[in-house]
Amino acid sequence: MAKILIVDDEDSVRKSVSMILRYARYEVLEAATGRRALTALAENEGVTAVLCDVKMPEMDGLEALTKISETYPGLPVIMISGHGTIDTAVEATKRGAFDFLEKPLDQDRLLLCVRNALERAALKTEAQTLRGALEDKWRILGESLAIKELRQTIERIGPTDARVLITGDNGTGKELVARNLHAFSSRRARPFIDVNCAAIPSELIESELFGHEKGAFTGAEQQKRGRFEQAHEGTLFLDEIGDMALEAQAKVLRVLETNEVQRVGSSDRIKVDVRVIAATNKNVEEEVSQGRFREDLMFRLNVIPIHIPPLRERPEDIQGLLERFTVDICHKYDLEPKSFSAEAQDHMRRLQWPGNVRELRNFSERAVLLSMDSEITLEDLERLTTKTSAVLSESIFAINTFEEFKATSERLFLQKKLEENDWNIKRTAESLGMQRSNLYKKIDRYNLK
Repeated sequence: MAKILIVDDEDSVRKSVSMILRYARYEVLEAATGRRALTALAENEGVTAVLCDVKMPEMDGLEALTKISETYPGLPVIMISGHGTIDTAVEATKRGAFDFLEKPLDQDRLLLCVRNALERAALKTEAQTLRGALEDKWRILGESLAIKELRQTIERIGPTDARVLITGDNGTGKELVARNLHAFSSRRARPFIDVNCAAIPSELIESELFGHEKGAFTGAEQQKRGRFEQAHEGTLFLDEIGDMALEAQAKVLRVLETNEVQRVGSSDRIKVDVRVIAATNKNVEEEVSQGRFREDLMFRLNVIPIHIPPLRERPEDIQGLLERFTVDICHKYDLEPKSFSAEAQDHMRRLQWPGNVRELRNFSERAVLLSMDSEITLEDLERLTTKTSAVLSESIFAINTFEEFKATSERLFLQKKLEENDWNIKRTAESLGMQRSNLYKKIDRYNLK
């Protein structure tokens, strides 16, 4: 139930307004002066709105409004007055009043104003909660020197429009860094658009990035804005830029040089204002030397290089990550709080974690879900590992024919390699020395997911 504080030196006004609000099922508090209003707010939690008279002894309503706004930001205050003037209303608005009502108060307008004030306050609170949850979701965790330096770099570089090239192994958190750079920038209220360059077929990358006109090619049934246009005045994150085809690289380079895009099927050029952040798990210099990446594009993107060290080089971060992951997982599945024992944490710090933070999180989720007690011990980890190996062994050696064995082994092998490469088909095929078309066929054959 909403709780409304009525502040007015006239007892009759307080009683009449109180009666109206109570009839509408609001809880009501009363104060005869501005000072008593501040005391009432301090002594009563959960006040959701204030109705405050302008002319009062000791402390007038405008002064009370100022103090309430400073002490309780977000609490809506509706000013009321029997001697209302435009100047007074303007001054009240400047000081943060939600609205200004003149006496004698109209019952319907009063209730409508209170309802609107409560709804706006609720929306504002919800927005702040969601914003806080979002910021918490993308927070970079870790107390190692490398991660502290990474956060400091983000705080220095974020407010600028400098292009950034983020490098690091799979699972280290390259998108996390990109989102933090955006959050620290002056563009944070504008869009953050991410593009996985490796996941888009080369024949569609131009349309995806720059857009197309209706009828530009078969299947283009309507006009489409590209990712550069969508990110106008915001940030465009080009993930896995090292897997982009050379032809597409040339067109991206031209956009970076001219700040203009040209949709497929159109001769018009569209101005865009975009900060570009790119990321790759490859050695860009080596890719340039091998002719797989344009050197001029590398220079354009690599204004500020940021490298994220793998988890094996910062094992001191594992404890904090485990604590955070455990809390998140228990909350996600509505479980009682759990934690890893000191021995279990020591064991996990000694592991290599080739999948980095992503692998650690997945392993943590498995341990939390399968452990029976509130504390996850070293024995639990060993049992989970042994159980996984036993299940795998049983599934392999229970096969009757050699053909079935080969098919099962191939399916498990391909599944593992695809997961290691984040289901990047091109990179997986290259690592296996296999044609992409052949890999697609095997994915369909084994129904890999």
